[in-house]
Formats: sequence, structure tokens, C-alpha cells
Amino acid sequence: MENKLSIEKSVPGRRGVRVETPKGAPQAYLPAGCLRKRAPRLPEMSELDAVRHFTNLSRKNYCLDSHFYPLGSCTMKYNPKAYDVLSVLEPFAQAHPFAPEEAVQGTLEMLYELQEMLKEITGLAAFTLQPAAGAHGELTGILTARAYFDARKDKKRTEVIVPDTAHGTNPATSHMAGYTVVNIASGPDGCVDKTALKNALSERTAVVMLTVPNTVGLFEKDIREIADMVHAAGALLYMDGANFNALIGVAKPADFGVDLMHLNLHKTFAAPHGGGGPGSGPVGAAAHVAPYLPKPLVEKKNGKFTLNGKMPKSLGKMKAFYGNAAVCVRAYCYLRQFDGTTLKNIAENAVLNANYVRVCLKDAFPAYFDAPCMHECVLTIQKDKMNGVHTTDVAKRLLDFGFYAPTIYFPLIVPEAIMIEPTETENKESLDAFILALKRIFEEAVSQPQTVHDAPHSQPVKRIDEVSAAREPNLRW
Repeated sequence: MENKLSIEKSVPGRRGVRVETPKGAPQAYLPAGCLRKRAPRLPEMSELDAVRHFTNLSRKNYCLDSHFYPLGSCTMKYNPKAYDVLSVLEPFAQAHPFAPEEAVQGTLEMLYELQEMLKEITGLAAFTLQPAAGAHGELTGILTARAYFDARKDKKRTEVIVPDTAHGTNPATSHMAGYTVVNIASGPDGCVDKTALKNALSERTAVVMLTVPNTVGLFEKDIREIADMVHAAGALLYMDGANFNALIGVAKPADFGVDLMHLNLHKTFAAPHGGGGPGSGPVGAAAHVAPYLPKPLVEKKNGKFTLNGKMPKSLGKMKAFYGNAAVCVRAYCYLRQFDGTTLKNIAENAVLNANYVRVCLKDAFPAYFDAPCMHECVLTIQKDKMNGVHTTDVAKRLLDFGFYAPTIYFPLIVPEAIMIEPTETENKESLDAFILALKRIFEEAVSQPQTVHDAPHSQPVKRIDEVSAAREPNLRW
């Protein structure tokens, strides 16, 4: 009974809500083409049945309130509930986008101080809060770089170099901005191959986009030398800061030569981003690039806060209004709650947790690059021992142990990749339970692989024919 759809539980005549009959005939205010020919087929359930139905559905969800999510900062980092409460305070939540500056001084002050705090933790000269998410931040950063080169009348720079360990949005962003993407392979250590980079750099290079730490969870150990190479070629160094959870309070990107970067407030700064939005991807710039950021920026003049639209070199607007304020409130609270020492502890704990998982699982699921990682570890399977069991089988079997699956088959340079991001908030007991589950799955793959091949066994939906589901999706009951 509990796995039936609501329409399957329907009994004619049962009601949980009684809707008032509208006064007047619908034909009086609706065109004939908008009128139904027959009543909608909706479930007829009592209030109690409906409550039990949806409560039961909610218990089938994997969520941070009930489970450890190995997806980590990719959107499933724990977000303090207090920030949610503060973000919907009436002065923030009810402010109209067209309200005059005098009526929203508190909101502008919050945004200004958030800009200043982001400048402090990155070392960059200016920040815009306009971008609505990480990929939007990337596009903002690359268009800022384009505006910078256009102002210098440097039209020959038509290429953006992107390593194979970058986030997949990096090449897409560069192409959308009108640049030719030049991909370079990583070295055997999982970091940028400096020889490949040297060969790719030229007078045509506008930007080199690096994800730091990169998608295999490693810090670019030669970042300062890489920055010098980029600048010697007359190009700009862009840092994808989506993985800043590993660096916050530890290192400032400006110190190793970053000219532009975006941050994902919904990944590092405790603002939820599940279900596709809303997010926030502020972009920071070094002093020589800052004038080309989108306008306006929040400024403080004579004790008041204002949106400065007088930026003659600006690329223009990237969003109708100044960012997603509710997300910014959460990030503001996060940075006000912690000081430099505790922010450093956050990064160190995230790194410690990822390395703990990596080392504990080295005999079952070894790291593809055998080196200390940052906030995430990227593991792989042992094909010679696991009897045809693949990463997707492992992910589905994890569901039977009460864990949602981590990111799999990414990054693409790692065969059978399993990316695990514990974040700093998970305790050792949770990690130990997750590690034990993966070890048991490895043992099953060795001794009784069919159990893993057929997983999941305990879920409402069992193993499906994924090819048929993709080619012939059935989207209705």
C-alpha cells in the first residue's frame, strides 16, 4: 500500500479539502478554448490519507537531515538552520527590487560588507555579487576579461586554455563568450603539465582557466610558476573557486597570482543550492581588472550605501538586479560567525575528512592519483578483483546501506571515478559507517558479485533498464 501512487489510493467521494463553488459561470470570464471538457482526474483522498502519503514519501528521500551525503560541497554541504531563519526576515525578504536606496540601507550594508569580506579572504581588489550561480559567475569573469582586452584594443587574443582537470562548465563558458577553447592534458601527477601549458600559450591566449583545487581533488602545487607563465604571455589567470572550501582561511588566491575568480556561495559559504537554485557566484578581480566588472557595485559614501553605476569601463549588467540577496544573507552570516582561525579550521577539517576516507579505502577503492588530496578524494575500482562490477553498481548498492551515491564517472580523466566530498561537518562516526559500507561492497564484489550487479534491493524502485528509460521515457502514469 505504501508504495502506491496517490491516484491508486483514490476512492470516489473522499475529500480532504472542499473548494468553494465559484460564483458565476466560467464562460463569463474564460475563453471557450481554456475551458475543460471533463473534470481533472485528481486523487480523492481524506486529509489523513494525504498526510500519511506525503509523509511516507518524505521518508524515502535521502537528505542531510537524515543521511550522510558523500556529494559534499557540490550542493549537499550542511547549512545551519539559523541562516535560513535570518534570510527570510521581513526587511530582507519583503524588499522590493525597485525600492529606493534610502529604503534598503540595511540590505545594501549587508551586501557591501559581504563584498568586503570576500575581498579580505581572497586578497582581490573588488567583488561583484550579481552572478546568480557558479556557471553564471564563470561567464561574468570571462566577459570581464574580454572587456579588459577590448579596452586595450588587444583583438588577437581569441583563445582560452582549459586543462582536462577543470570543471566541465569552464570550456562551455569560454565558448559562449566567443573564445576558442584549447584543452591541455594533465601530467601523470594529476596537475597541470607545465610543458603542455607552455606549448599552448601564445599571443592568442586571453585567459587560462584553472580549477583550484582541481577536479581530482589536488592543489596545483606549481600555481605560482603557472601564474608567472600566464602573465609573461600577456594573458589573465582565472581561478574556478567552486572548491574554495579547501582553501578558505588557509590561502588567498591573489597571493598566487589570480586575476579573476568566482566563488560558489552555495558550496563554501553555507547557502543551499539543491534543485537548481537559487545560487550565487560572486566574481572577484585584481585591481587592474576590477574596473571592467559588471555594474553597479555597492559602495559606501558619506556613511550611506549606494549602488554605483558610474563605471565607464564596466562590461555592463549581468543580471537585472543586484544578485540573489537571500543567498547573500546566508553567506554574510557564515562569514560573520567565523573568524580567520575558525575559517582555517573549516578548510583543514574538510581536507582531513577527505584524506581519512581516501586512506581508509585504499585497499578496496584506491585513489587514482596516490597523493594527499584536498577537500575531495577521487577513487576508482580494481577491475582485476571485482568480477565485472562497475562504479554504477557500487553506487546503487550504497543505497541499500542507507547512503546516497557520491558523484560518479567524473572527472572524466579518471576511469570508473568515485568522487567523495565529506565536507568539514561530518563526524568520524558517520565517515566510519560510510567507509565500512564501501568495504562490504568491495567484499561482495569479490565473493558474490551478482548481489552488487542487481542492486539496489531495498528501494521502492529496483534496477531499471537505463537505456530504454533514456530512449523511451515514460513521464506519466
